[in-house]
Amino acid sequence: MEKIVYIDQSKKSYTKSQFIRYFEAKVLYTIRKYDMIDKNDEIVAAISGGKDSVAMSHILNKIISKRGQQLKTLLIDEGIPGYRDSTITDAIKFCKDESIALTIISSKKEFKFGLTDALKKLKMNPCTICGTMRRYLLNKYARKLGATKIATGHNMDDEAQTILMNQYKGNANLSAKLGPVTGVKEHKKFIRRIKPLYFMSEKEVTIYSTLKAFPVKYTECPNSRDTFRSQVRDQLNLLENSFSGTKNGIINSFLDVLPILKTKEHSKIVECLKCHEPSARQTCSMCELLEKYSKSLHQ
Repeated sequence: MEKIVYIDQSKKSYTKSQFIRYFEAKVLYTIRKYDMIDKNDEIVAAISGGKDSVAMSHILNKIISKRGQQLKTLLIDEGIPGYRDSTITDAIKFCKDESIALTIISSKKEFKFGLTDALKKLKMNPCTICGTMRRYLLNKYARKLGATKIATGHNMDDEAQTILMNQYKGNANLSAKLGPVTGVKEHKKFIRRIKPLYFMSEKEVTIYSTLKAFPVKYTECPNSRDTFRSQVRDQLNLLENSFSGTKNGIINSFLDVLPILKTKEHSKIVECLKCHEPSARQTCSMCELLEKYSKSLHQ
């Protein structure tokens, strides 16, 4: 008799084979419910070598290969010594094992500096710098790879944290850009994001990744400690432990109001005057970051 590996909030228990079927079926249902993948879509999966992006890429590869198509993966090396080099090794092994095409883009080669270099010069939140570089490079190079959609490994915990962070900071309008399929406005240079793991909890992804024996390490970015997100994460985990279903409740109530938030979102996507990449302003966040870094070198 198979060992029980998971018990959900309704007290239903799962063996290894049952859990794997449950996990993959729920991800597939999410993809279908939100029309994430059209017949002619070219999907590029954003991969880091961590459990979320690897689990997502594995399932997407199974789905897409049945159509006679090939999944492409794109890894952004932000320049975090002792951390990203390790996950890159894991990503390379995973993609080789699954015969998935992998493209690696280095921020240091692209911008002449990485995250660690930037943190030495700029008094900024590391997650802000990292996120700016990652979003910019993902969009730019996914487009070069012919992508019509970028798949990211964001799970339920990630989304619930972001929703609360926006609420706490009074930036609820930013949440209009969240959801299973992100982005509000269409632009020929902007590649929309899809989140196949949207309804899977962090715990479920960890269990799935462990049961599938993916070549990943369960470590977190050294720059993510003691950040606002980490505090919100810990707060949510405490609530979830005391009141099972809290995260799921946040997600479902958010999805109820998301259509209203989208109607109130009036920002436009334009081309950055400097780099010509899509931006919400005349100068994109990446070009502003590049200017700040350049000025810091002469101070």
